[in-house]
Amino acid sequence: MSETQVTENFESLLETQSEPVHLRRGAVVEGRVLAINPDWTFVDIGYKSEGIVATEEFRRADGTLRVQEGDRIEVLVERVRGQDGLVRLSFAKLLQSRAWERILSAQKEGGVLEAYVVEPIKGGFAVEIEGVRAFLPFSHAYLEPPRERNEIVGKTIRVEVLSASRRRNNVVVSHKNVLEKEREARRRELLESLEEGQVVEGTVSKILDYGVFVDLGGLDAFMHLSDLSWGKVRHPEDLLREGDRLRVRVLSVDREKAKIKVGLKQLTPDPWERVAEKYREGDRVTGRVVSLTSFGAFVEVEPGVEGLIHISELSWTKRVKHPREMLSVGDQVEVVILKVDPEARRLSLSLRRVEPNPWEILAENMPPGTVIEAPVKTVTDFGIFVEVTQDIDGFIHISDLSWGRLEHPSERFKPGDVVRAVVLKIDPEREKLSLGIKQLRPDPWEVAPQKYPVGSTVSGRVTKVTDFGVFVEVEGGLEGLVHVSEISEERVEDPAKLFEVGQEVKAKVLRLDPEKRRLSLSIRRYQEEAEREAYLGEGSRAGVTLGDFLKEATPSK
Repeated sequence: MSETQVTENFESLLETQSEPVHLRRGAVVEGRVLAINPDWTFVDIGYKSEGIVATEEFRRADGTLRVQEGDRIEVLVERVRGQDGLVRLSFAKLLQSRAWERILSAQKEGGVLEAYVVEPIKGGFAVEIEGVRAFLPFSHAYLEPPRERNEIVGKTIRVEVLSASRRRNNVVVSHKNVLEKEREARRRELLESLEEGQVVEGTVSKILDYGVFVDLGGLDAFMHLSDLSWGKVRHPEDLLREGDRLRVRVLSVDREKAKIKVGLKQLTPDPWERVAEKYREGDRVTGRVVSLTSFGAFVEVEPGVEGLIHISELSWTKRVKHPREMLSVGDQVEVVILKVDPEARRLSLSLRRVEPNPWEILAENMPPGTVIEAPVKTVTDFGIFVEVTQDIDGFIHISDLSWGRLEHPSERFKPGDVVRAVVLKIDPEREKLSLGIKQLRPDPWEVAPQKYPVGSTVSGRVTKVTDFGVFVEVEGGLEGLVHVSEISEERVEDPAKLFEVGQEVKAKVLRLDPEKRRLSLSIRRYQEEAEREAYLGEGSRAGVTLGDFLKEATPSK
């Protein structure tokens, strides 16, 4: 309808003097929208006089119109005839009246209404329910506070009525209550539908050190760290992030406690079921180092199957204190399988057995009796270590350094000295090489009975002075004891007053026991014989004293 037609119609209505007898104020009538202009909307209500409604009453909160020309609508009669002769109608008051009816009914019966979020205000949001202004507190706007608090402005949401007073024109609503009930309804429905073994989709909602929670659509399920992968996983974040979408298998459902357990690795076959078929002891395989511990390195030979290289299987020759000395996480290594135990899900591996055992090679090339030259690497209280090869050290115990007395190896050896030694024993299993230096020459005790028979005179060097006597080294490795009673005919209280280490002395052999490696000597017997020979050879020699004989027996003190 054009503006001219509207004007003519408006003027003709003004001329109308009659009033429909069945129209009354407050009545609800039905009509058809004839025309809409910025200020007024004309409605044909089936009577001689047309009705008018302020166009603003049809405007939604977002500014759009609820009606268009030709729509049939219901309106409330406000005044049967105004000064302009038209019937004054109200669409807003009818909406508000009906909205209040629904609001009060929803408050009483717990119904759900739709509300348009108009704008943020102090403490919450202003919302509109079919023309009725209501208040939505922040605490009832969301299940969880979002990053952007005003994200619902301009949206239509579902609400519950918390309180309502038409007299005070006050309405308070909750969106959170509706969301919670809808979520609980979905939870119950989902909980009833889930079955063990079922595959479902979900979203990772929370990550913990020991597992993750997966939102299955309103219902959280728990997935333990051990159910993420057939392989070892140190932390869930190694595989997943919050917000990830994934498919999981339902492992268990407890409807009474509303607890669900799911797994990711169960979507694929357990690789350990075929380990016994694929791997044999002695096989060589290639894998990736996935973790290092103080006792060894774990190697992934295929997804989900890991084996352990014990620290003792890292090297034939190196004394490895920690696997990190030889390996790093991510290294590709070739290993030999030592043992396969599918039931215990264990695979024992060796890195060193990829190469020949150098100890076995050494045992073949250096049988016992082989004489070698090697530099001294370390001197200890109990012996010395020498470098036999670049990777293998030999050990010479203090008892194999010399046939004679040796208080400490450092008396004769220092690092860097090159020594000759003979191979005594090689033990490849225990990885030990025993060497000896004294074995390079015969044991002096074996020929001592022939060289030093009982009664013979020997010369030697004092090696030790004690309260009970003096130790004398006759030759390298052959040492005898002059007991305090065999030093002199006179009583000797303190041998240290007569002897010192390094002093040369002469003595008679009293006893010799090669098996027990004992040699008893006597300076007193030597002195007596010397005195007798002096008398027999030179006759009486006046003035000869004990001191003179001791000086003769011990000429080089």
